Amino acid sequence: MARNVLYPLYQLGNPQLRVFRTNFFIWLVRPSMAQPEDTMQFQFRIPMEITRVDLRNYLERIYNMPVATVRTRVQHGSNRKRDHRNVRVKRPDYKVAYVLVYGQTFTFPDLFPEKKSPDSSPSGDNVQDKLLEEQRQRQSQDPWRSGLPNWFGL
Repeated sequence: MARNVLYPLYQLGNPQLRVFRTNFFIWLVRPSMAQPEDTMQFQFRIPMEITRVDLRNYLERIYNMPVATVRTRVQHGSNRKRDHRNVRVKRPDYKVAYVLVYGQTFTFPDLFPEKKSPDSSPSGDNVQDKLLEEQRQRQSQDPWRSGLPNWFGL
């Protein structure tokens, strides 16, 4: 069973002065539901050529993670979009791997923290409220149109 994975060739030599880097990218995806503290399930987007054994070895050797199980599935790319010639454009397929790790704790960094508005400037909130109220008044129903929607006629 041959795979189409191209690994760097190993050449004999003492000492090995080369650094081997991976030929692929792995994306860590934020889980949709909260995970327990002691058991972490990570979700990765990986290329189609990587098997679950390759991913397990990669995580154990490079990141020293005690991997319990690895489950994978293939996510088919969407083909709903069309280009300028009205031909369907398909996004590439990718593989999703779910890795279960025991005894590790990990929290995603908060990249976009919510800005807390200082209490010293309540005037900014009042201006925004006034603008919203003016917009609502402009969008109110016209009494002469007798309940017809705004999009009906000009």
